[in-house]
Amino acid sequence: MTLLKRSSASKRRDDEGRMPLMDHLRELRNRLIKAILSIVAGTVLGFVFFEPIWNFLKAPYCRLPQSQQLNRESCTLVVNGVFDAFLVNLKVALIFGIIVSAPLWLYQIWAFVTPGLYQHERRYTLSFLGLAVPLFLGGAVLAYFVMDKGLSLLLGFAPTGVIPLLSMSEYLNFALAMLIIFGVSFELPLLLVFLNLIGVLRFRTVAKHQRMVIFLMFVFSAVATPSQDPISMLSLALPMVGLFLLAEVFMYFHDRKRDAEEAERQRALEEELDGPAASRVDDLEGSARE
Repeated sequence: MTLLKRSSASKRRDDEGRMPLMDHLRELRNRLIKAILSIVAGTVLGFVFFEPIWNFLKAPYCRLPQSQQLNRESCTLVVNGVFDAFLVNLKVALIFGIIVSAPLWLYQIWAFVTPGLYQHERRYTLSFLGLAVPLFLGGAVLAYFVMDKGLSLLLGFAPTGVIPLLSMSEYLNFALAMLIIFGVSFELPLLLVFLNLIGVLRFRTVAKHQRMVIFLMFVFSAVATPSQDPISMLSLALPMVGLFLLAEVFMYFHDRKRDAEEAERQRALEEELDGPAASRVDDLEGSARE
């Protein structure tokens, strides 16, 4: 689209509240710069507090049985390369920066998208932004507490007398993948509800393919979990299915309410149109009698 509605704060706009493509691109550039600066600030903060952040991420590994750790007393991980320690610091700081600055860069996305939405869609989006963060955190918390179970199951296949030698980088990749995948997966049912509220997706469409959707959720959980063990898979799939069923219930009642309101509007419109017509007929009949 070459023209999009612009926010009320904009000074350059036409009578319909739209702006040219170049102004739209300039606004996108400004929003991106602000979002990146907020992430950079959060990353610097992550460097400062690296130790407590790393200790928090390492805790699931420390809960593993002693036979699966190199040094139970110190909960030891290893570094394989000269630059690995720095790269791990950078990765932890960057992830921390993205999470801490999420309200800021989410606001920038929201401020950029809002002018192109209708008024009722803006209201729904604000509500869902408030729900998205708790859902993501809920998924991440669940991943944090089941992470050691999946890791222990996989490391348990090592022969007797063999101690797994995990590097910081390998473990961090595993931990972050679990946290992000679980967090994002918990957002999918919320997306279905949002699409239903703005009229894109109806309940009957989802109900028609319910079994297939649930099956695909289990397939997704089996493929997406980094450990690909049954514990992690079920820990992700079952809450997703539960949230999906709750989303279906919401969509069912919302569609019933919307259909009833639409029927009422249609009835009122028909009565409004029939009223003048009936009045004209009565006038004609009265004139004929006279």
